[in-house]
Amino acid sequence: MSNTSNLVKSAVTGAMAIGLLTVTSAALAGKPGMEKCTGISKAGKNDCGTSQHACAGMAKTDGDAEEWLYVPEGTCAKIPGGKVKVGKAKMK
Repeated sequence: MSNTSNLVKSAVTGAMAIGLLTVTSAALAGKPGMEKCTGISKAGKNDCGTSQHACAGMAKTDGDAEEWLYVPEGTCAKIPGGKVKVGKAKMK
């Protein structure tokens, strides 16, 4: 493989990594006035990643306890099966 080919592949890989870090940071930052609510998403309708995958829309089953959605603060406790996810993201 040529040095030019390796350089191009490295540049593309680096650009992709920066893009993923930006998306991940935005997801962890949360949304003002919203909370993460686990156990309520439908298959394929989750808002972000879990320990099983890294992207939104990848939930395999309805109501998975690890999958979550953003809901307005105070709403999660009103939904059967919903639990507020507490983690690194700034949540109340």
